Amino acid sequence: MSKYIIKGENKIEGELNISGSKNSALPIIAACILNGEKNILYNVPDIRDTNGMLNILEDLGCKIKKKGNKVIIDSSTITKFHIKDELMREMRSSVIIVGALIARFKSATFSYPGGCEIGARPIDLHINGFKKMGINIDENTRYMICKCDRIIPAEIQLDFPSVGATENLMLAAIFTDGETVIRNVAMEPEIEDLEKFLNRMGANISGAGSNIIRIRGVKRLKQVSYNIMPDRIETGTFLCYTAMTGGEIILNNINPDNVLPVLSKLEESGCKIYREPRRVILKSPKRLKAVDIQTLPYPGFPTDMQSIFLSMLTTAKGTALVTENLFENRFKCVPELIRMGAKISVSGSCAIVKGVKKLVGTDIVATDLRGGAALIGAALKAKGTTIIENCQFVERGYEKLENKLQSLNIDFTKEG
Repeated sequence: MSKYIIKGENKIEGELNISGSKNSALPIIAACILNGEKNILYNVPDIRDTNGMLNILEDLGCKIKKKGNKVIIDSSTITKFHIKDELMREMRSSVIIVGALIARFKSATFSYPGGCEIGARPIDLHINGFKKMGINIDENTRYMICKCDRIIPAEIQLDFPSVGATENLMLAAIFTDGETVIRNVAMEPEIEDLEKFLNRMGANISGAGSNIIRIRGVKRLKQVSYNIMPDRIETGTFLCYTAMTGGEIILNNINPDNVLPVLSKLEESGCKIYREPRRVILKSPKRLKAVDIQTLPYPGFPTDMQSIFLSMLTTAKGTALVTENLFENRFKCVPELIRMGAKISVSGSCAIVKGVKKLVGTDIVATDLRGGAALIGAALKAKGTTIIENCQFVERGYEKLENKLQSLNIDFTKEG
């Protein structure tokens, strides 16, 4: 179990290069199954989730080579189509492998995926989409067994713009004999990155970034090299950390257009922000102003930033209303923030945050990835020392976090 020890009341100051995107790397790693070739990925974040995805591919028979943030995946040697239960339980994103396996081998067996317990996240949208594409699914055992003779093109209307379902159905439709149209899809930048990767392989996909994606089936795909996009959630996290501590930061290797909802709210809270094509500079005021936020599918305010923003608002001047519209358990960090002196009341999908002048360091526990990141933000601001237990959750999504914070004038120690 990882533990973080943070001495608060230091301002973040300095310059930082943002890592590759976790939420882009995961489906692209899964997509490497499709061509049965050797693919080279660059800017892959070295975190628990990407390593977990690579472990699944290796267990299926892929040959994996890693050197820093460069990963070589050879999927020509896959020997089985059953994703082990213990590997599937480690993270929800593992379900994306199913679409790639079905597309290439017309067979996949898996159990329900795991991940952070932030609320009900059923995979019904994935399953219903698969069925419309002619895939037979046996749900009568502890495993889901997917098989078909061929995948047929289909018209699919998603009930909700699910990122995972959008990605899974894109992968499954690659080799169909005709055009598959998926409507009401997720529009996140990571979907666009997956489309770019697949098209570089030789796929014929259009529409990513809009609410309709069209996949025209192809016969084969070629091997490629690809550079993963920067992580917009890590970008937003470090911007919030800087704003909370009253500091100043330059973030490089980013696309400011992908974090506009976060930049807008930070400006509203009193931060000065300067945007350039590949970097952002943030200068924070002595004390932030309270602002209301509500999470929405992209291009709305991202749910992955909600906990971190809520943490930042605990010491802002005034009262803020935080509304979570996507997941019912995104407020799991609130009891720990209250232990540090925050004034937060939760009712259903809303949290009312009354800003206090200071937080106090204490022993707290992380229960999920983004909630853990929120607790780190509070610890940076708090008076005294904060010890955060269960930080393996945070390591699912942030690469070398201790090194990055240490380079930014923060007294940060990791144990375990």
